[in-house]
Amino acid sequence: MYEQSEAFAALAARYGSRFSRSQALREQHGGGETYHAIAAPDAVFFAETTGEVADVVKLCAGDGIPIIAFGAGTSLEGHLAASRGGLSLDLTHMNKVLRISPEDLDCTVEAGVTREALNVYLRDQGLFFPVDPGANATLGGMAATRASGTNAVRYGTMRDNVLSLTVVLANGEVIRTSSRARKSAAGYDLTRLFVGSEGTLGIITEVTLRLHGIPEATAAATCRFPDLASAAQAAIAVIQYGVPIARVELMEKRLVDYTNAYSQLDLGSADTLLFEFHGSEKGVAEQVETVRGIVADEFSWATTPEERSRLWKARHNAFYAVLAARPGAKGWATDICVPISELAGSVALARDLVEKADATAAILGHVGDGNFHVMFAVDPDDPAELSRVRAVNAELIHHAIAVGGTSTGEHGIGSGKIEYMREEFGNAAIALMRALKSAIDPQGILNPDKILPPI
Repeated sequence: MYEQSEAFAALAARYGSRFSRSQALREQHGGGETYHAIAAPDAVFFAETTGEVADVVKLCAGDGIPIIAFGAGTSLEGHLAASRGGLSLDLTHMNKVLRISPEDLDCTVEAGVTREALNVYLRDQGLFFPVDPGANATLGGMAATRASGTNAVRYGTMRDNVLSLTVVLANGEVIRTSSRARKSAAGYDLTRLFVGSEGTLGIITEVTLRLHGIPEATAAATCRFPDLASAAQAAIAVIQYGVPIARVELMEKRLVDYTNAYSQLDLGSADTLLFEFHGSEKGVAEQVETVRGIVADEFSWATTPEERSRLWKARHNAFYAVLAARPGAKGWATDICVPISELAGSVALARDLVEKADATAAILGHVGDGNFHVMFAVDPDDPAELSRVRAVNAELIHHAIAVGGTSTGEHGIGSGKIEYMREEFGNAAIALMRALKSAIDPQGILNPDKILPPI
């Protein structure tokens, strides 16, 4: 569509091989990890500096060319689809850790640094970055989608751990959204505006993050339950009791079976909670005893760092374990989040719906904060099956919104959940969001057709 544009000609002349029209590369940048159809951009550019990003945005803005920021490509809700063609702006070459301040417990990184790479870099300094969405996502992408994950119950989400951003606006101007101070009452909270904006308001090129000290002691355990309701109620009780657990993950029996087969583990075949505890030796021991008294079941301990690592790696691979149960299938993950008091009923509803749909699926939950997923393995070429799964997804979202929850706890809206935005926010709030988008990106070139429903 934009092959003959002046902007593309200028990018090819200035940057050589870092600007590409390769069909394979374009298709790779036009889809995520789920069932959403690939919509390839017209070209891909690999940026290396904030200045280059600003240059690219100015060129594209001059020709009205859409720009879709690209990180690790791990999105699940169609965020990367180039629905109107345009340029995929790949930030993976922007992979430098720019600054570490151990005394202040913060750092600044370029957007293409991955969370795993950052934690390897930090390890020798006794620090770590806790937000763990499972995939080895880039930190710019995690900020753009307001990611969270397994540690959110203790350490919060990206919303809580991003102190400041460097952002390239739709006209190519570069802004810093905040200082490094831990608190400020100055002006609008621009940082929170761009965290979760999914590349629709600006291109995040640098991220300043909160860091945490590696805990003195860590313990992990699994606990089996006779049914899913008992497991969910136990998780609720632990949270309501105020135990400062680091992680509590719900894996229904089917997921445990899939995970055992995929990751070659021997977890007991039952509805299961996975716990992790951080703190001092004494503090961890107290947490363990408190939780043991609440759940009143026998723990299976992961006593060594290697066992803990293997256990959590298997948990992070749960999505792929479900897909492996049905070779050739594509993934579809629901993502509702509800108030903690509504968790048990919501999980029970999800299991009933899955059984009625006769689908290859399993339930996984970051239940410490009321967020859980039904992970489906679907045939993308079977309209009847897609319709059944879509109906399950819709019913869960309607239920979540009705009880005071949300359509997405961590995956974002992208294009996949646009149709539920009015139900969740109402027309007035959507109009305000649209006004913000129009003011910041008047041409609508930044990741178009995402988040906001059509007028």
